[in-house]
Amino acid sequence: MNAALTGTSPRSDQSREVLKKIAAQKPDFIAIQETKLGEAGLLPAHKSALAAFFPDYDYALVSSVPPAKKGYAGTISLYKKGLAVQADFPKIGAPDTMDSEGRLITLEAQNFCFVQVYTPNSGDGLKRLSERQVWDKKYADYLCSLDEKKPVIACGDFNVAHTEIDLANPDSNHFSAGFTDEERADFTELLGRGFVDTFRKIHGDVKGAYSWWSQRITTAKANNAGWRIDYFLTSQRIADKVSRSEIMDSGARPDHAPLLMEIDL
Repeated sequence: MNAALTGTSPRSDQSREVLKKIAAQKPDFIAIQETKLGEAGLLPAHKSALAAFFPDYDYALVSSVPPAKKGYAGTISLYKKGLAVQADFPKIGAPDTMDSEGRLITLEAQNFCFVQVYTPNSGDGLKRLSERQVWDKKYADYLCSLDEKKPVIACGDFNVAHTEIDLANPDSNHFSAGFTDEERADFTELLGRGFVDTFRKIHGDVKGAYSWWSQRITTAKANNAGWRIDYFLTSQRIADKVSRSEIMDSGARPDHAPLLMEIDL
């Protein structure tokens, strides 16, 4: 967030162009992961810059706090002023410091819950895979507990490419974080508990649609050697109300592209 709102690098300029594209859609809700803000959240300069992009929005944010690393992970949810929502920052009983890393925000509206997540990465060498699997189970339990009360819209960086058509090079990545059998099985289990991948519902088995391209590989974006690891999910019972579920064009900027979903509730 600091780089996107107040940075002066070419990448900061690219990020601001993406923010302009998001603002132009005039969405009711906006979810941003990996804010990397400190415990204090947005500083005055950040607030001013954010208000310039999104003047008609209120927001709820959560940052990483001790014992988790400072300036790590973090999420922010923006919502149009006047919308009646109740913000919650749930702790789901996750292992290690995951519950302190600012990974979840729930906005409860009158007839649905809007949940964003920044799912923990299993890490280099899969050093955090076992903890990640516990997270996946706890997160699924949490979504189901919400779904018992109200339909759920769940979005964010889930850090998993579900099937082989969700990344450009599946054969060489079966032991890579985000495409292990364990992570993919956990995502299958989540969907099986009553949730729908809205992109696949709308677009079927289309190939070559990715939401993330590695910054470490300078040609990844140009060659579309990407992964689809960002999702909009909905409760099964409202999935037919979704009319659009797309990956927005983020131009030259690598890393994550924004998603757009339209639903009539």
